[in-house]
Order: sequence, then structure tokens, then C-alpha cells
Amino acid sequence: MALAAVLREEIPVPEGVDVTIDQAVTVKGPKGELSRRFKQGNITLKLDDGLVILETRFPKKKDKAMLGTIKSHITNMIIGLTEGFTYKMKIVYAHFPMTVKAAKDKVLIENFLGERHPRTAKIVGSAQVKIQGDEVIVTGVNKEDVGQTMANLEQATKIKGRDPRVFQDGIYLVAKE
Repeated sequence: MALAAVLREEIPVPEGVDVTIDQAVTVKGPKGELSRRFKQGNITLKLDDGLVILETRFPKKKDKAMLGTIKSHITNMIIGLTEGFTYKMKIVYAHFPMTVKAAKDKVLIENFLGERHPRTAKIVGSAQVKIQGDEVIVTGVNKEDVGQTMANLEQATKIKGRDPRVFQDGIYLVAKE
């Protein structure tokens, strides 16, 4: 069994999106701009008429894995700047009416399980949080920022020391778009 001399992946760049490759990959689209550095090692990044080309010569197992990872990150940057990412969450309470407010860089969760002190969840990066009734909508162009903000909201309302079958209060993910 012979090793492949060159492993190559291509990412098509849609119209209205500009990609530049220096030390970092910068993607500009209709919703803004994202930039990211990759410590790629044995992987070369090139631009060729509407395609981002990732290549590695005589790939080892880690090089193959890193190639797929970098391809996913660049694809997510392009999707985020054209469509954006939206996560919908639901506020659920049975025992005490919970109040959720979005501030500049954090979300305040008041009266969770009747607690006197409010719980907080950090809003990461450029993610935005909107609260409409019992729905929390987290949107943004960077998938990692949106996902981490959603995880912070879920973790802030995690219940410890009580029966999870009875106490199901919290903020839970309902849909990803």
C-alpha cells in the first residue's frame, strides 16, 4: 500500500466573499470580517480563482486530521459571514419565575430556583443575545463565539444537589439554524 504523495482539499468561495491569505486567513463578507491564524505545520494554503486550496505533502495521520480541521474552520467562517449562525434556546421554569436580562457583555439570570443572587453567563466575542418572552436567541458570525455563549447560558443554569427529574428548570437549546 503506497502513501499518497499530495493530499488536497478545495473550498469554493461564493460571490460577495473575499478571502486573503497572509500569516492569517482573513474572510470578508456581507456581514463583516473574520480573521484567524492557523499553526498548520505541513499544510500549505493557496488561493486560486474562487477556490481556497489546502495541500499537504506526504501526509501523516496528524496532517490529514489538521487538513480537515482547517477546512472546517474556513468553511464556517464563510458560512458565518454569508448566512450567520442562530441558536434558539428556551427558558423553562416550574417552581420560581425566572427573569433573564441581556446586558452588554453578560446575561443576568434572576430568581433562578428562588436564589437571592443573580447568576451570570458571559457573552463571548461578537455574539448577540436577544430575549423574547421565554425564548433566548443567540446570533453571530463566528460559530465558536455563538456556541460558547450558548454553552455558558446552559451551564449557568445547571442544577446541582437536587433531583434532576423534579427540578428541570433552566435554559436549554431548542434549535440550531
